Amino acid sequence: MFWEKKLAQWVADMRATVNIPARLVLWDGHQYDFGNFSTPQVTMHVKGASAMPYLLSPSLDNLGEAYVKGKIDIEGKLSDVIDVGYALARSTITSGRKLDRVLRYFNHTRTSDKKAIQYHYDVSNAFYQLWLDPNMVYSCAYFENGDEDLATAQLKKIDHILTKIDMQPGQTLLDIGCGWGALVIRAAQKFGAKCVGVTLSQNQFDLATERVKAAGLEGQIEIRLQDYRDVQGQFDRITSVGMFEHVGRKNLPEYFSRVNALLKDDGVAMNHGITSSDAASGETSLGGGEFIDKYVFPDGELPHIGLALEAMQRGGLEAFDVENLRRHYARTLNIWAENFEKRADEARQQVDDEKFRIWRVYLAGCAYAFTNDDVSIFQIVCRKAGRSADTLPWSRRYIYNKPL
Repeated sequence: MFWEKKLAQWVADMRATVNIPARLVLWDGHQYDFGNFSTPQVTMHVKGASAMPYLLSPSLDNLGEAYVKGKIDIEGKLSDVIDVGYALARSTITSGRKLDRVLRYFNHTRTSDKKAIQYHYDVSNAFYQLWLDPNMVYSCAYFENGDEDLATAQLKKIDHILTKIDMQPGQTLLDIGCGWGALVIRAAQKFGAKCVGVTLSQNQFDLATERVKAAGLEGQIEIRLQDYRDVQGQFDRITSVGMFEHVGRKNLPEYFSRVNALLKDDGVAMNHGITSSDAASGETSLGGGEFIDKYVFPDGELPHIGLALEAMQRGGLEAFDVENLRRHYARTLNIWAENFEKRADEARQQVDDEKFRIWRVYLAGCAYAFTNDDVSIFQIVCRKAGRSADTLPWSRRYIYNKPL
């Protein structure tokens, strides 16, 4: 067949540049090894010739799609599978093949944003419950000591945020992208806040509303199925956790300007979001961004931290505390991926095979990306620009000395 010579050359190129502990097994029984080993750590079983275009141009996007579409099956520990995928994609560049990367922008209308959010978050609440912590916090945890379990680390993350913004009893809090309600419930119960949480996900709205009612907090918390651009009024404190990735790079100044408008003059806001480590393009490397956009987060765009800070300033906000939590998200995602693997049979009952494969490689792939600085995550605490310097804290001591 026409692809046989190309396949043999591709494998030869891989072996010449790297020693990858992986084996390719074709549907006709032919085998190709990408390195020197007695037993492969990863074995890729190719179902048919339709997989060849994906394999001969092995970006993360192509490899991921071949797996998601069932064109290849993979044996091996999931972390090893991800390592091999990155090694093959990286070797495509080092062996002379160019990986085309296009700077993408999306039109973020209210309709398209709602559709994208519901695609990702309305899989099913039961599906997310399989691998998240009991409070269903779907964002980077905070491992203060490094040995916490996931549930403890997620509560510490929420407390860390609420302490950073100096949440006080009786103050009002707007949580943009409130998820299943964990942050606003904690803010009301422990910090005495009066909260509004907004989400575009129907599933999240329904469960968060149930949880607020079950906790007896209807007098302190209102959950809304609402776009943040349609929120009215002003708040003492604003949090946005894992939401600004959906805004779009071009729209970040407008997003932060809206946060500014919703914030009281002496208020404090905090943005917790994923950033790209590539300052030039704002993309994730080796084709990973294309896969995520196609199968996981439609229309998602990651800004570099520099762009995020610039957009925040253009939106009329001053950043006064910035913290990198990359190591914490790598740990969080590794735990999520481990939980997903342990409950894989249950996950297959919640979603179809394609969706199962998407989430399996997505969680493990993201853990690799955060571990290796392909992407990062920052908490940025800010306030309205132009206020007196006398209103700023002298140090970060208040974040850690305040009793939790």
